Amino acid sequence: MKRARQAVKRNADNKAVKSTVKTVLKKFETAMASGNKDDAGKALLQAVKALNKAASDGVIHRNNASRSISRLTKKVNSLTPQTDLSSAGAA
Repeated sequence: MKRARQAVKRNADNKAVKSTVKTVLKKFETAMASGNKDDAGKALLQAVKALNKAASDGVIHRNNASRSISRLTKKVNSLTPQTDLSSAGAA
């Protein structure tokens, strides 16, 4: 009975962490859609922090977190900086 109570509590905790990760990833995708590299970079830092925390808590596998972080970083790096576009147009 004690093991069942512990499982319910851990399930709730893990669900909260997964929900937080999904929310942060959704904010990241919104920042990416805006096309602003600065905002996307800030959102990336929050996403990396959330993914690493979930991996260290054992909610998601560490390789899953690492793979996700790598993919998100590639997306941000594929964006061109806003400052380069504005200065190129002025020149």
